[in-house]
Amino acid sequence: MRCLLFACLLLGSLPSFALDRFQVEGYTLPNGLQMLLKPGTERGHVAIRLVVGVGIDDFSCAEKELPHLLEHLLFSGIDATGEGGLEERMQALGGEWNAYTSNADTTFVIEAPAKNQRKVLDLLLALLTQTRIDDNAINAAKQVVEREDGGHYSHLQRWLDRQDLGHTASNQLAVELGLKCPERAEVDNLTREQLETARKVWYAPNNMTLIMVGDLDRLLPAYLERAWGALQAVDPSDHPPLPQIQASAAHERTLSHGFVGGGAKLHWLVPEPVLEDQHDETFDLLKDYLDWALYRQLRLAHSLSYGPSAEREVFGGVGFMSLNADVERDDVPQAEQVLEELKAALLKDGLDADTFNRLKQAAIARQAWAVQGNSALADYYWSALGDYEDGRFADPARELQGVTLAEANKAMRELLLQPGYLRIEKPLMSYDQVTWVVVGVFALIVLGLLAWRIHRRR
Repeated sequence: MRCLLFACLLLGSLPSFALDRFQVEGYTLPNGLQMLLKPGTERGHVAIRLVVGVGIDDFSCAEKELPHLLEHLLFSGIDATGEGGLEERMQALGGEWNAYTSNADTTFVIEAPAKNQRKVLDLLLALLTQTRIDDNAINAAKQVVEREDGGHYSHLQRWLDRQDLGHTASNQLAVELGLKCPERAEVDNLTREQLETARKVWYAPNNMTLIMVGDLDRLLPAYLERAWGALQAVDPSDHPPLPQIQASAAHERTLSHGFVGGGAKLHWLVPEPVLEDQHDETFDLLKDYLDWALYRQLRLAHSLSYGPSAEREVFGGVGFMSLNADVERDDVPQAEQVLEELKAALLKDGLDADTFNRLKQAAIARQAWAVQGNSALADYYWSALGDYEDGRFADPARELQGVTLAEANKAMRELLLQPGYLRIEKPLMSYDQVTWVVVGVFALIVLGLLAWRIHRRR
């Protein structure tokens, strides 16, 4: 086993092999820990990503912050020196680290000198297995998480969220459709027992993937098998199903954001229809096309918006395409009309073949330089773990090349034939309205004083 891995690493050190970023040596330790090792072109450096398969979507609305709090808590210290001593040890090794909790996973991100890669991995392993969870550490971690989430969740903020005034347009729509929790999750009520249970259930080797890219040590496979292979596997836990659309939402709504202003944001959001093949690549190209079409119409042709855009977002188990534009408050009706005309033209005539092919080739060309360096490569593997099979990641350029104009037109028509949801974000009052209110109040005061003086004279 070790000889085979050693040979693979030797082959991986050849430049011709390393240039193929989609071929990655991967194997699984007996305890279920998945390893992805890729020699990089940058010498003297390694990028490490430890991906733990637990995220925000694995918990109920009341416990959404549990994985985030646990992530912070694991940096609180492994001995009497505490958090500061832990950070000093990483500094002494010349590395730096951080961690991120997303909807789907919790990932520890490390950049380190190649010569200390095994010592850095030892420190990461100690963090996972030796961190002491006590009440003082929990309270300190809660304060950090609360600040990262925007500070104390006041009664006013909670009321604004309940009145649909505290969310952005896409988040608010997700709340209306039952895809997102209506209020921000809090950490105050999370207990030590909940944290210990989450750590025991999810922080197991058979729920982890270790990604390493860079100047890899020749003895790394033997070290990983000895040190990380000693972690104990647990019975795997099932991830709860992602929420689907559970309620209806109004076709059009105006959301008040702020009190005074002259601008507005226009959003038209549509659930993406499910395609049998190449769903993401087709909608990525369609997004590029719609992004260009919005730019041509709203900026170049009508000068209504400086930076209109098309975006893709996912809430729960539902993907959305949104067409967005920043406009002047008084230009919202005209922008809506231009958007309707654009949709009608696309449904009638379809996508322009020359434009589609140009944008398609540009998207393919971007793949040649989209991932540069050890760190970017490690991040790419992290984001594309679902596409890894038989030692290779899927080639996005090849997938994009396979999308035809007919397939893109079909996806476009299924998307735009839906009524969708129009959301307009704007301040409660414009500057002109505030001016007239001030003038009106001043006039009332003057009239009141005049009436009072007349009354006094009588």
